[in-house]
Amino acid sequence: MARPRERSALAFDFGTKSIGVAIGQELTGCAKPLAAIKAQDGIPQWSLIETLLQQWQPDLLIIGLPLNMDGSEQELTQRAKKFANRLHGRFGYPIEMQDERLTTVDAKEKLFELGGYKALEKGAVDSLAAALIFESWCAEQQQ
Repeated sequence: MARPRERSALAFDFGTKSIGVAIGQELTGCAKPLAAIKAQDGIPQWSLIETLLQQWQPDLLIIGLPLNMDGSEQELTQRAKKFANRLHGRFGYPIEMQDERLTTVDAKEKLFELGGYKALEKGAVDSLAAALIFESWCAEQQQ
């Protein structure tokens, strides 16, 4: 296993219809959005996630934790935790949860700046949000 600060991670922005995915490198603190995975009521096609894990071979998985602005949990919080538990149970990777408040808003703003409304495709927003989740996780690790 890679040492802290040298790890790579797959980050996920959990959603019931689409799950954003990004690959990040702790050393640089940056992440690259990958293609989002479609989900049915929060359940992805697990074989697609397995393919991503084989392709990227991350050291850990980071799952965005959707919280209300006051920090309280919502229904989606429990579903994201369940998704994280399923990832760990199926694939055995270490899991970290990361507060994801405002990442979708930030992702939409960045994409809009780059390409207007046409750039706001759902999968692109979700995967950029996953990249932002990774980057905020990295920032916390350095504190």
